[in-house]
Order: sequence, then C-alpha cells, then structure tokens
Amino acid sequence: MSLEVGQMAPDFEAKIESGETIKLSDFKGKKVILYFYPKDNTPGCTAQACNLRDNYEVLQKAGYVVLGISSDSEKSHQKFIEKQSLPFSLIADEDKTVHELYGTWVEKSMYGRKYMGTARTTFVIDEEGKIEEIIEKVKTKDHTAQIIK
Repeated sequence: MSLEVGQMAPDFEAKIESGETIKLSDFKGKKVILYFYPKDNTPGCTAQACNLRDNYEVLQKAGYVVLGISSDSEKSHQKFIEKQSLPFSLIADEDKTVHELYGTWVEKSMYGRKYMGTARTTFVIDEEGKIEEIIEKVKTKDHTAQIIK
C-alpha cells in the first residue's frame, strides 16, 4: 500500500514498550511523528533516536508527539529506551501489521542478497490524522531538522 501526503494516516492498535496498547486515533488533536526504523541498538537507529531525544523539547514545543516503531519486541524496546534515555514510546510491531499498513515492510537487498526489512521512513501526521509529510531519505543524525523547517 502506498500512502501519500494529504491522505488520512491509517489508524492502528499496537503495544508499546510497557505492554500498554495504544491507537493512533488516541492522539487526535496532536501532531504525531511516526518513525519506522529497522532495529533497536544499531548505529543508524541509535543516531536517529538520539537526535529526536536531544531535540525532544523543541519537538514538544512545536506540538509533536514522537512514536518510534520497529518489529522489535517490547522487551527490546524497554532496553533501548533505558540505554539511550529516550523520552518517547516505541511501538513493538512484531507481526508487522502496522508496517504493512504504512508500506514500510519492503524487499531490501544487501550484497546481492534479497530479504524483507523495514524501510526507514517517517510520517508526519497533523492534528486531524492526515499525513502532512513523508520523509523517505532520513538523515539519522539530523532528523529533527528534516521535520521542523
């Protein structure tokens, strides 16, 4: 499924690191940064999470809620949040349901070997639940600047 700017962001229900279930629609009235990343505790994903962490106050002042999402488990997310002191929640999408909704579970290729994985993509969603921006060329070390212009 290919999503476009101006479309309604697909609503979903998923568990965060605490085991609590959240829905995207819970955040109606707030702007949401929903960022898909491949794996907890890997260099690029850590750089991206830390950039959002270091600029979290700026993002909050601009009215954003930050939600990271990968196919890692709740336990993996707990460790990642603890280790990196992340102030936002991470969604455990182990069955890739949300990835499928957003078109971020894709065929990738490394050294000629094809495999399925997460396309690092950020969806900026407005207060009404509409997709305001889709960032596909994520600069992990400078991601906040891509969101707040």
